[in-house]
Parts: sequence; structure tokens; C-alpha cells
Amino acid sequence: MGTKGKVGRTQSLLFASVILCSLAWSRGAVYTSESEVQVPENKPAKLSCSYSGFSYPRVEWKFSQGDITSLVCYNSKITAPYEDRVTFSNTGITFHSVTRKDTGTYTCMVSDEGGTAYGEVSVQLTVLVPPSKPTVNIPSSATIGSRAVLTCLETDGSPPSQYTWYRDGVPMPLEPKSSRAFSNSSYSLNPKTGELVFDPVSASDTGEYSCEAQNGYGTAMMSDAARMEAVELNVGGIVAAVLVTLILLGFLIFGIWFAHRRGYFDRMKKGTESKKVIYSQPSARSEGEFRQTSSFLV
Repeated sequence: MGTKGKVGRTQSLLFASVILCSLAWSRGAVYTSESEVQVPENKPAKLSCSYSGFSYPRVEWKFSQGDITSLVCYNSKITAPYEDRVTFSNTGITFHSVTRKDTGTYTCMVSDEGGTAYGEVSVQLTVLVPPSKPTVNIPSSATIGSRAVLTCLETDGSPPSQYTWYRDGVPMPLEPKSSRAFSNSSYSLNPKTGELVFDPVSASDTGEYSCEAQNGYGTAMMSDAARMEAVELNVGGIVAAVLVTLILLGFLIFGIWFAHRRGYFDRMKKGTESKKVIYSQPSARSEGEFRQTSSFLV
């Protein structure tokens, strides 16, 4: 009976400890009415955040975009970098006018002053910006059988643009074998990066290429067109150039051998050695006497 009493008392203590731990740190309820917000640039935006289960709530808002993290709101007050264009309320924060740099993730974090409860919720803000005219990099010629890379890029669009390539005004499918017009081509196309890779280049790849950028907002933008010629490798020209180089090298070697054979280099060496300067130390002479005691032989 004594043993059972000790066991029951231990269980009661454990149960009480669990309850105390739960009371000491509980997760409050934090939620948003809209987890993804899309707003055109220079327009207002409301990011909602509601909560319950907090006795003395302290609200913070954090902004993150890639490696960038900053506080928008701390202890229920807007921080200095945002105070001129953001307003705080118990139901969220409101941007008076958003810019493309405001695109990112905003996290609403709520905690009790005593640290007994905590909760958070995130809202993704996308500032809508239409794409600009894309720039392309297209080689004027590509050797048949080699690898050729064409690029297309624009940096203004938000969300990021998707890219479509055209050859002679005809849109290029992601899979060339799916279209009769491109069945003889071998390429890979990435609509997210705008990169078009021919590997290998074939004769049918000759044409005028252009690229279109669109992100679902505003008007799609088309790049300037540029022509790429698929050319054969000029084997005959390469062989001819090698032969001419070998012939010239042969003439140079023959000229050096012939000059050495005729003794030209030996004569040059002897001529250099024969040009000597003879100088003799002047002998003692009386004052006022002068005569030439040195001679120069060239």
C-alpha cells in the first residue's frame, strides 16, 4: 500500500510539472486573412495579422528577401527606415505606396511580454512590375556540329519573366521533336533563364532569332531580332593556312642554312673581331714638347 502511494504521488508530480510547463510556454494563435498579396507598383498594400491567446501581446514584423533581413516593426512600433511609408495597427501593417524593392516575405511575430506565449505567420508580398524590353546575345554565325548558346534577359519584371524564343517569327517549342518545323534541330530551352542552347548546331538552325518576355502583368515585350548563320567547318581553308605556314617556315630555315653554308655568319664574326683599338701609353716628354704618341687603327 505504501509503494502504491509513492507511485501515485510521483505520477501526480509529473502531471503537475507538465501542466506548469504548458502554462509557462504556450503557442498563441496568429493568422492572416491573405498569405499572398500582389499589388501594382506605387499602390498601397495591406498585410494582415490577427492573433489570440496573448495577455500582453508584443508585435514585430520582419522582412526577408534572399540574404536581406530587416525589422519593419519592433515592439508594436514601425522602425525608422519604414516610418514614413508604413502604418501599424492591431490587424496588420499598411504600405502607403510600394516599390519593387518591397517584394519579399513579411513575418508577423507575436509574443507575450512575460514570454509565456509565441506565434507567427508569414505573408508573401509581390509588387507587380511589367517586363521591360529584353536584351539578347545571339552569335552571327555558328559552326555546324559545335555548341551555340543564345541568351535573353530583362531585369525589371516582377514577378520574374518567362521567356519564349522565336525563329523566323515562329515560336520555338520546349521539345523540338514535337514540331515539324524544328524536328531537325537539337536544342534545349529554359523559359525561366531565357537560355537557348544548340548542341550540336545543324544546318537547319540558320534563321532570325528573337525573344519575348512576359510575367502575366502588363504587356509582353519582344527583343530585337538577330540572324544566326549555321556554317560548315572550312577544312580546306585550315589546311591551306597550315601549308602556307609550313612553306614559309621552310624558306626561313633554308635561308638560315644557305647563309651559314656560304660563310656569311663567319665573315660577320671576323669583321667584328678585326675592329680593334690600339692604345699606347704616352712616354715621358719634356715640358712644351708635344707629339702624337697614340694611334687609332680602324
